[in-house]
Amino acid sequence: MRYLIDNFAEIMAITRTHLVLSLVPLLLGVVIAVPVGALVRGRRLARQALTTVSSLAYTIPSIALFVIIPPLIGISAIDPLNVIIALTVYSAALLLIAVPTALDTVPAEVTDAADAIGFGRLRRTLTVDMPLALPVFVSTLRVVVVTNIAMVSVGALIGVGGLGKLFTQGYQRDYPDQIIAGIIVTLALALIFDRLVFWLGRIATPWTRTGTGPSTRTGGMAFRRGAMSGRKGSA
Repeated sequence: MRYLIDNFAEIMAITRTHLVLSLVPLLLGVVIAVPVGALVRGRRLARQALTTVSSLAYTIPSIALFVIIPPLIGISAIDPLNVIIALTVYSAALLLIAVPTALDTVPAEVTDAADAIGFGRLRRTLTVDMPLALPVFVSTLRVVVVTNIAMVSVGALIGVGGLGKLFTQGYQRDYPDQIIAGIIVTLALALIFDRLVFWLGRIATPWTRTGTGPSTRTGGMAFRRGAMSGRKGSA
């Protein structure tokens, strides 16, 4: 704890780097997973293939990815982009499985009603399906953000910045206080961002505070909101 207090400014600088390396892959994973996951929903063979590929991608050891990626795209092994790409692979792998699963929780009568009044697939996905699927999707998003915060530390083994430096330097110097400081800050970040994602999910889905999950009632609420926004947009 003494090391954390004495080197607070330096650790905060490392923490900012750690957050960039953790959160950028999360955002990229969401950008990739939401449209692709929505596209394969209802396509059994494509969904099975996507699930298989995603599961295999997630089993690749991170060190192996750190070694493979640089020669493939022509960057240095110690380039932060190396870690960002590797963690984007892991983030997308988890989220590509989560998106269709979350969309499956949307009540069929809601999607049928949206189709009946002329909602296109893209419009229905954005204004009806995804809002109702958010509670399930957010649960996976919380896993991904915590996993990324933990896995960035592995990048220290190839010389990329982040809180992992405290672990490797502490081990090399036989200085447990430095390692403990790294553990404390990493755990704090994981807890903070887990709760942040949780509360953002709660704010985005106010109907879940009065119910236990997707239902005809909550589905109707989201559907009516989507329909009303559609009418405003066409007015």
